[in-house]
Amino acid sequence: MDPRLTEVSQLFERFKAAFTRKDFDGCDNFLSKLKVLLTGFKSLPPLFQETPNAVQELTIARDIYEHAVVLTVKTGDLDAFERDFFQLKPYYTDAGARLSQSPQEYLILGLNLLRLLVQNRIAEFHTELELLSAAALENACIKHAVELEQSFMEGAYNRVLRARETVPHETYDYFMDLLSKTVRDEIAGCSEKAYDSLSIRDAIKILLFTSDQELLEYIKEEHPDWEVKNGLVIFQKAKDLAPSKEIPSLQLINQTLSYARELERIV
Repeated sequence: MDPRLTEVSQLFERFKAAFTRKDFDGCDNFLSKLKVLLTGFKSLPPLFQETPNAVQELTIARDIYEHAVVLTVKTGDLDAFERDFFQLKPYYTDAGARLSQSPQEYLILGLNLLRLLVQNRIAEFHTELELLSAAALENACIKHAVELEQSFMEGAYNRVLRARETVPHETYDYFMDLLSKTVRDEIAGCSEKAYDSLSIRDAIKILLFTSDQELLEYIKEEHPDWEVKNGLVIFQKAKDLAPSKEIPSLQLINQTLSYARELERIV
């Protein structure tokens, strides 16, 4: 075996050992070294040169980048997720015909769809979806993301929150927590505009909590301007603190008349 390939393989084993024991700082250190070593392989993207160990080099590089993507989920680094995913993607597309399919491929593609959904990048979500094969669309990891997007677009927030109970892999929990927070914040914002107050029971139901304690913790952390008093959640203080968004009607009328006069002069 090529000495460089041996070195990469040995370092990757140390990376995986650190990953197993959740030493994520150690993982970052090993990963930085691995990425530098990978630059010495001419068989990898974007060159794709036909070298004697091309298949082995492509396979181990793909495995490294797959672990790198999962590591970013574990550490909650969305920027690093995007960078590592785009470094990994050519191994699924351009090099796909030369390698046997990775057992992690659909898991990673599903994670990327969830990331786009969490970031509200819906156009990119659908672009990525259109690039997937029929077999991929039938996979549980992909279907989970697609069903989530449909529920989100329909405003079926209860289905979005309950989807956490049926995640196809534990790695999805991170994005589901982010999505759940986004959904609750959206409901909370609508609630404080629509109502002056809600009973605690109704607030629990609307915000899809299961207990008083969950609701009170959410209010304390996310909405300290809400007041809990006499069995009610009162939104008035939040409304008083909200910046005024009244339309400056007189100014708008004057501007419209000015435009009309200018048009009349031109005609």
